[in-house]
Amino acid sequence: MGEKKRKKKNQFPLRLNILFFVVFLLFSALILRLGFVQIVYGDDYKRELEKKEDIIISTQVPRGEMYDRNGHNIVSNKAKNAITYTNWDVKAKDMQNTAEKLARLIKMDTEDDLKKITERDRIDYWILLHEKKAKAKVTKKEDAELQETYKNDSKKYQKAYNELLRSRITKEEINSFSKFELETLAIYRAFNSGYYYTPQIVKNNGVTDEEFARVSEHLAELKGVDTTKDWDRTYAYGSTLKTVLGNVSSSQRGVPAEEKDSYLAKGYSMNDRVGLSYLENQYEDILKGQKKKIKYIKDKTGEIVDSKALTDGESGKDLVLTIDMKLQLEVEKIIEEELKRTKRGYAGTYLLDRAFVVLMDPKTGEILTMAGKMLGKDDNGNQQVQDFALGNITTSYNVGSTVKGAMVLTGYKEGVIKPYSVIHDEVMQVKGSPPFKSWKTMGYINDLTALQQSSNVYMAKTAIAIGKGHYSYGQPLDTRTSEAMSTIRNSFGEFGLGVRTGIDLPNEMVGFKGQDTQTPGNLMFLSIGQYDTYTNMQLAQYASTIANGGYRIQPHMVKEIRDPSLGEEELGGMVQEIQPKVLNKVDLEPGWIEQVQKGFRMVMTSGTGKVFAGASYQPAGKTGTAQAFYDGPLRSNYSAPPQVMNLSLITYAPSENPEVAMAVLVPWAYTTNSGPSPNLTIGKRVLDKYFEMKKEETAK
Repeated sequence: MGEKKRKKKNQFPLRLNILFFVVFLLFSALILRLGFVQIVYGDDYKRELEKKEDIIISTQVPRGEMYDRNGHNIVSNKAKNAITYTNWDVKAKDMQNTAEKLARLIKMDTEDDLKKITERDRIDYWILLHEKKAKAKVTKKEDAELQETYKNDSKKYQKAYNELLRSRITKEEINSFSKFELETLAIYRAFNSGYYYTPQIVKNNGVTDEEFARVSEHLAELKGVDTTKDWDRTYAYGSTLKTVLGNVSSSQRGVPAEEKDSYLAKGYSMNDRVGLSYLENQYEDILKGQKKKIKYIKDKTGEIVDSKALTDGESGKDLVLTIDMKLQLEVEKIIEEELKRTKRGYAGTYLLDRAFVVLMDPKTGEILTMAGKMLGKDDNGNQQVQDFALGNITTSYNVGSTVKGAMVLTGYKEGVIKPYSVIHDEVMQVKGSPPFKSWKTMGYINDLTALQQSSNVYMAKTAIAIGKGHYSYGQPLDTRTSEAMSTIRNSFGEFGLGVRTGIDLPNEMVGFKGQDTQTPGNLMFLSIGQYDTYTNMQLAQYASTIANGGYRIQPHMVKEIRDPSLGEEELGGMVQEIQPKVLNKVDLEPGWIEQVQKGFRMVMTSGTGKVFAGASYQPAGKTGTAQAFYDGPLRSNYSAPPQVMNLSLITYAPSENPEVAMAVLVPWAYTTNSGPSPNLTIGKRVLDKYFEMKKEETAK
């Protein structure tokens, strides 16, 4: 018995030793493995543990302002309080909690705030607030069936599940939100509408100083929320020139969707405010400035551990325009008064609704005034006057006899006439066509008289000669019509007619060219400005080309680019002064353009523009009346387009050393055979005012 007990006792230590040995081996293997991991993979794990992510956040800076040529502010920025949110890729519930905290600090209950909330927003927010109740609306069986249907595509499964869940939320449930919950939802919606790591405006209208201060005090507990300054564009002269100045997008709209790739490639964010039209768009790169950039460093858990300013940002550059706003206002007043007076005082003016004036420096191309007015109706049916300055470059019309200076010079260039050439002004009759004549029969006249008295026949016979044709009364007209029209159009283009002027504004139109280039009668109408259409800006460039001796100068709206202003009355330093640009020199022999200038002077002293006779500033120019067909806003009221008269005027002054060129265009002035001349009354009043203001300024 004793020996058996001893054997059992001896077996116990043996087993224990075996157990210890196995444990020893296991620990040894573990230590070896840990050592292997430490030696081979230690640096990798260390890097993973210390892994950080750099995120660069850009914030916008104040946009550049605009001034007139005399330093008067036209467009400025009005600062306002704003609250922003930057989505740091947080969970929806965390975002909702932040929105709820912010809703206790600010008001978000205006009609504009709440009307942005869609039914879909309400449904999704109800699901977020009631996760358990929402989940119960889809049975396990339905969920299992969806998983089976989309077992190979988790995205499609989630989409189908979400759609099914949303369809189960009732009207009563989405209308059960309290006022506070709706405000929170409005904030949450603003949070969610932005892009990751991009500041998004939550509220920038009506943020009180108290709200601004409260939010600023609680920023530590409002992850992603910040207080900053936003701005609104303000216009010192109201609607004056507003269509030309252009518009800027809101933070909510950001960059235009159709151009997003282009903007993103330039470093813009989707919600950046950009110039949408005209000067604001044309000079976007100048006005936008350089955004402030801050680099934030996130650790592996998503927490911000450090930040560093990369650039301080720089406000946009300012634009000094060529426009004289005091003169602009005076010209607009004259247009408005004459439009109303003409409508009120003459029969047949029921289609008249607009007029345009451009004043341009013929030596530099600087646009001193670009005015346009259009009569319309307000919501109550009362007449109102709208700014339509853009119509100077975006609408075109038959302009009539103002083109005759270019026509005479084209005749010189083609060798079919020369200075003082005599042509018989008579009633022309081409077989199969109605009679073609001037406003009176003038007999044998030279080029100067043709300009002075505005002979249609002189121009038509010159055009026929360019087409190597021969006119005989009552006979068919055999001429190279298409070739001649091409020659005349190309020549007109050298003066600025029928081509883009190159003005520094987008969307400039060329005008419309008549399509029928085979009918000889159309060649005759082209020669007197009654076939192709031209813009008023083209007329101004054409007038300047005649005035300056044949140089087609590019018109421009911006005179200088400057650093941000130093104060209300002090412009910033000069960055760039826009220099005159000659687009082309018209190929003319000596004395040719002087001959046309002489004829233009005769127009204003004893011809169709003799209303200017005796003016101390001694203008030269050409009037125009075109028989045209109405194609305006009331066109749908007529089965056939009514016949109308378009009136135009080009002039420059003084005739010997021109400092200003002007174009006036009054489309659809009247429908009767004769009528008023608002082109002349507007033109005379505008030039009188220009030189009157110049005299006053000189006296100062």
